[in-house]
Amino acid sequence: MPDKLPAPRTRRSRWVLRGFVALLLLVLLAYLAARRVGYWLVVNAPLKPARAIVVLSGSSPFRAMEGAKLYRAGWAPEVWLTRPDLADEPAFRSLGIEFHAEDYYNTQVLEKLGVPASAIRVLPEGVLNTASEERAIVKELRNVGGTRIIIVTSEPHTRRTRAIWHALIGNTPELIVRGAPEDAFDPGHWWRNTHDAESVSHEVLGLVNVWCGFPARPDRP
Repeated sequence: MPDKLPAPRTRRSRWVLRGFVALLLLVLLAYLAARRVGYWLVVNAPLKPARAIVVLSGSSPFRAMEGAKLYRAGWAPEVWLTRPDLADEPAFRSLGIEFHAEDYYNTQVLEKLGVPASAIRVLPEGVLNTASEERAIVKELRNVGGTRIIIVTSEPHTRRTRAIWHALIGNTPELIVRGAPEDAFDPGHWWRNTHDAESVSHEVLGLVNVWCGFPARPDRP
């Protein structure tokens, strides 16, 4: 006689169990991916002599500290700073309050750490984001001459910095991107504090924007 078919309740239980196991596997994979994404965002290219070391705006004073360290190690004869284009500057000045942008403080950090004023250059164009910073860097590099540049930024921002450069500029001039380790970032447990979590989410969304051809633009022209 043919075997009896399993009862409907038994079949349903098996499907529930399989679904539960699949869900556990998905949660495990998501957890492993979350743990790895922090490490994946951090890239540090091998150092080579360059025309200049560029400290991107943001995370002061840590990026400037790393820029000074690379300068003292002899990797470039100058340190360049980008200048944020801040819309709130006129409001401060209208109140009679002396306003200093981030490049002012980064200059102080560099000089404090042994970079002479003659070796510090603030790029003239105001910048809104990393893409505009990199355009300003390339423009200056073409004016003064040079085929290689070192850019210092925060560790989780390194991969997107490189991706933007390759998307907008290409491979020439050559980019060496370095993270600032003093700007604390825990790649293995980035979800444990809001600063790291915001950094990771911002960088992942920013990379998607690069890969999609920059559909999201700055809020100011």
